[in-house]
Amino acid sequence: MSFQKLDDLGHKLEALEHALAILGADEATHMAVGGGEKRAEAMSALAGMHHARATAPEIADWIAAAEQETLNEQQQAAVREFRRQYTNLTCLPVEFVERQTTARMRSEQLWRDLRAKNDWAGFLPALEGVVALVREEAALRADVLGLDPYDALMEQYDPGNRAADITPVFAELKTFLRDFVPEALAVQEKRLAKHPLKPLSGSYAIEKQRELGLAMMAAVGFDLTHGSLSVSHHPFCGGVPSDVRITTRYKTSDFLSALMGVLHETGHALYEQNLPRAWAHWPLGKARGMAVHESQSLFVEKQIGRNPEFWRWALPVVEKHLGETWSIEDILPHVHRVERGLIRVDADEVTYPLHVILRYELEQELVSGRLETADLPEAWDAKMRDYLGLSTIDNPADGPMQDVHWPGAAFGYFPSYTLGAMMAAQQWAALTRDHPSADEDLAKGDLAAINDWRRQKIWSQGSRWSTPELLERATGEKLNATHFTEHLRKRYGEVLKGA
Repeated sequence: MSFQKLDDLGHKLEALEHALAILGADEATHMAVGGGEKRAEAMSALAGMHHARATAPEIADWIAAAEQETLNEQQQAAVREFRRQYTNLTCLPVEFVERQTTARMRSEQLWRDLRAKNDWAGFLPALEGVVALVREEAALRADVLGLDPYDALMEQYDPGNRAADITPVFAELKTFLRDFVPEALAVQEKRLAKHPLKPLSGSYAIEKQRELGLAMMAAVGFDLTHGSLSVSHHPFCGGVPSDVRITTRYKTSDFLSALMGVLHETGHALYEQNLPRAWAHWPLGKARGMAVHESQSLFVEKQIGRNPEFWRWALPVVEKHLGETWSIEDILPHVHRVERGLIRVDADEVTYPLHVILRYELEQELVSGRLETADLPEAWDAKMRDYLGLSTIDNPADGPMQDVHWPGAAFGYFPSYTLGAMMAAQQWAALTRDHPSADEDLAKGDLAAINDWRRQKIWSQGSRWSTPELLERATGEKLNATHFTEHLRKRYGEVLKGA
C-alpha cells in the first residue's frame, strides 16, 4: 500500500527534523563556543540525509499510487500535502541549490561585516549575485508550479497567498496608515501632556524577569512540561511540538522588552504545542506557514499582551515578581508607544506595516527586473520619505542593508509579518463575536475560552488548508484590512480614553 510507504517515510523524516531542530536550538542557547565546527558538520550531515530521503525519486510513484487508493479524508489531505512538499523540494536542480547556497553564505558573511561599516558599494556585487539567483529560482519554481515568479517564491512561506490578492489589501492599509501615523502621534502627544510619562525604574534583575516571563507563559496557556525558556542573542521559537524551545534577551533597564518578546514567542509556541499530534509525522500536521505562524505570535503579543484589559490582570503579577507598583494609566504609554523610525525590528504596532509594505513593493520590482540592485538605495529612500517622512539616502546600513533576509536570498518572506498582524486582528474580531466576554476574561487572566477558539479554528487544522482558506474558515471572510485598521484606530486614535 503506497500510503503506508508515505506514512513510514513521514516517521523517518520527522525523526531527522526533530534532531535538527533540537541541535539548532541548543546551538543558539547552550552550546559551548568550541563546539561550533563539529555541530555544523553534524547538522549538515543530517540535513543532507533529510533532503535525500525527502526527494527520493520513488516518492513520486508512491504519491501517484496513493492518490488512486481508497483513503479517508485525513489521509487524502495528507497525500495532497506530501505532493505539495515533494514538488517544492524537487523543482530546483541540485547544481542550482549548491550555487545559491554558496552565494547566499558569502553574501550573509559580507553583510555582517559591511553593514557595520555602512559600505553599500562593497556589498553591492554580492547582493547583485544573490538577486540574479533569486530571479533564476523564481523562474524555475514558476515553471513547475504554474505560478507567477513572485507568487512562486511566496508559496514557499505562505501556501496559497498571491500578490494579486495581497496588493490591494496592502494598498488600502498603506493609504490608511499615511494619514493615521500623524494622528496617532498627535494623540500620544496630547495624552503625555496631560499625564507625563512615568519612567521605568531601570533596575530589573534578570532572574526576576525570567520568573515573570515564566508566569506569563503559563498564564496564556504554555505547557511547561513540553517546553522551556532560555536566553539567546535574538529571541526565537524553536525545537519541536513536544519540546518547544523559546528564548528571549534581557535588559536590566527595561522589563517590557523581554516580556513582550516572551509573549510573542509564546504565541508561536502555543501553535506548535497544539498542532494535531496524530498528524505530527505528516506534512499535514505541520504549521501552515509564516503568515499563520506570525498571526499566532502577534495575537498573543498584540491582541492580548498590549490589550489594556490584560494589564488589569497583569500588573499585580508584575508587582509580585518585580516589586514595582504600576497603575494602568502609567504602564499603557509604554506598552502603546508610537514613534517613526528607520529600523523595522524596533518599530511599533502602527508604523511597522509601512516598513513591510516598502520591502514587499521593492522586492517584487527586484524579482521582476523592473528595479536593478544598484538602484535600491534611491528607491528605498524615496519610499521611506513617502511613507514615514525619513531619509536613508546617506545611510544604507539602516536602509536596504538593515535586514539579513535579502542577503540570505529570502524573497517573498516579508509580507508574512504584516499579513500576520492583519490576520491576528481579524481572528480577534471573529473570536469576540463568538465570545463577547473575551475582554472581561482577559481582565481576570482567564484565557480558556480564547484558547479553545484558537485551538478549534487554527491550531487543530495543521496544514489542512491553504493560508487564505484557513483564515476564511476561521473568521468567515477573506483577508480584510478593516479589522486591523479598526484595531489600530481604537487603540491609538482619537477615541483613545484620556486623549
